[in-house]
Amino acid sequence: MNDLKKKNIAILGSTGSIGTQALEVVDAFPDQFIVSVLTGGRNIDLLIAQAIRYQPKYVVVAHDDAVQQVKTNLSGLNITVLSGQAGLVEVVQDPDIELVLNAIVGSAGLEPTCKAICSGKDIALANKETLVVAGELVMGLVKEHGVRMLPVDSEHSAIFQCLAGEAENPIEKIYLTASGGPFRGKDRAFLETVTKEQALKHPNWSMGAKITIDSASLMNKGLEVIEAKWLFDLTADQIDVVVHPQSIIHSMVQFQDGSIKAQLGLPDMKLPIQYAMTYPARLGNNFERFDFAKYGCLDFHKPDMETFRNLQLAFTAMENGGNQPCVLNAANEVVVEAFLQDRISFLGMSDVIEKTLSKIGNQAPTTLEDYILSDQEARRVAHTFLD
Repeated sequence: MNDLKKKNIAILGSTGSIGTQALEVVDAFPDQFIVSVLTGGRNIDLLIAQAIRYQPKYVVVAHDDAVQQVKTNLSGLNITVLSGQAGLVEVVQDPDIELVLNAIVGSAGLEPTCKAICSGKDIALANKETLVVAGELVMGLVKEHGVRMLPVDSEHSAIFQCLAGEAENPIEKIYLTASGGPFRGKDRAFLETVTKEQALKHPNWSMGAKITIDSASLMNKGLEVIEAKWLFDLTADQIDVVVHPQSIIHSMVQFQDGSIKAQLGLPDMKLPIQYAMTYPARLGNNFERFDFAKYGCLDFHKPDMETFRNLQLAFTAMENGGNQPCVLNAANEVVVEAFLQDRISFLGMSDVIEKTLSKIGNQAPTTLEDYILSDQEARRVAHTFLD
């Protein structure tokens, strides 16, 4: 395959867990992709190494204080180095780019996603906060500009795959599976004293610190519930969560005749990443295969939303609509950072999120700027409950 047929891609968050695995997919299919953009945060050495290897058109550094180091190390190469949110917004609008893989952590992924959509780019979305914060706005832009929103999260990829060929068949309900994290089955008395080191030990998945803490608190599943609402145009009563400790069934769709379709596989993010990057093709690979004989049974349980209150807070925010999911997400980002800094207890995170939601109340943002302001106000309020 010659270069003219290769897909030009931008990988936002290339030094994180999803980004590095996306580059493994690129390595597995070198005739399929041109990496035009790489962006990273504090792991500057890895970002530099990636840039030297893949020779992108652009590298974007999240923090201004690291720009000179990157420029120095990439001098002599035909690579433009930019920084910050402005740099992200600029590169995603490059006319050569066809697919933007957004693996940035947190609400910082919202603006570049919107700009990429408005520039006619398909989106491979691993940044669930984009739809949590401004799902109505973002999906409206997707429809307006006729681009594809391809989910990368394993659960949403599973739903997306189950819906292939079912365009005329209404969804009765979807089931998002949750591993339960490291504290599955634990009560509030146990959770009162857990440490960040305990919370960071996920039993099935290898992820970054923020999403791992979210998984332990079930906020990750709450954010995925809101994301699913927008991706698949669902109401709250069409979304259910089931705890599935083995993480083999990634999610399920129930149709109006009662039939259920499930997508199964080993807990390996490279498969949903590859599916989004190569959609609609399913390209052969050498990833490890699931062996039914190694699993005597698959278990399913209802989530404990009284103990793990974040999941209930997310459902409530989704049902209330307006800016409430945006506030939920912003407050959560604040408290997770505080928990990782030993400034708040594990259970205290839910308390601050609930107080922030109550303090701000429900508003009806309509523009990207409205959502950004709501996000900023929620962070300010959440910080007041930490002091």
